[in-house]
Amino acid sequence: MTQCCINPSILSADFVNLEAELQRISNADAVHVDVMDNHFVPNLTIGLPVVQRIQAVSPVPLDAHLMIADADRWAPGFADAGLASVTFHAEASIAPIKLARELRSRGSKAGMALRPATPVEPYLDMLTELDMLLIMTVEPGFGGQAFLDITLPKIRRARAAVDGSGADVAIQVDGGITEETIERAAEAGANVFVAGSAVYGAEDPAAAIDLLRTRGARTLRAATE
Repeated sequence: MTQCCINPSILSADFVNLEAELQRISNADAVHVDVMDNHFVPNLTIGLPVVQRIQAVSPVPLDAHLMIADADRWAPGFADAGLASVTFHAEASIAPIKLARELRSRGSKAGMALRPATPVEPYLDMLTELDMLLIMTVEPGFGGQAFLDITLPKIRRARAAVDGSGADVAIQVDGGITEETIERAAEAGANVFVAGSAVYGAEDPAAAIDLLRTRGARTLRAATE
């Protein structure tokens, strides 16, 4: 719970110079790669071939967030590509337990994401099948959105359930994470933070990562004392 991880989203990076942009965040814990299909969300980004090239040049592990329909069919291919973590949306999976097990069997950590309005309670019994639970703090699909404080109670309930279960499950938040909102999210129980604009919009992305990590870790420590 006290380990604070910062996973910058390349959704806010310069895609024309992506390899150089990855080097600018080499002090991150992972690179958050947003895969969107213009069906599950109203935006289109990149697919598996591009993710494979990112994997080949990234200085840190890849954390894929699949905002795609029919996750049961497509998500395993990202695990086969050697990604450290693959997160699918509960709303896009017919058999989430089966899919989580398949991702793990192929060598990736299994993450499951929930939209802001999707309740966490129906999925608490499958916590032991997951390595990470991603609670969206904006509506998925676009970067640069404002943090939704309405998601904080859900983060708290998720943290209480994880701690009560004894499962080793990280709680990730994605959307609107800044120097200020990271403290609110960490106080609620999140410990993995996706930041796009706050990192790539800074003059020095590496320094922005360090600052976010410091603030998040300080809040996490205070919450456990």
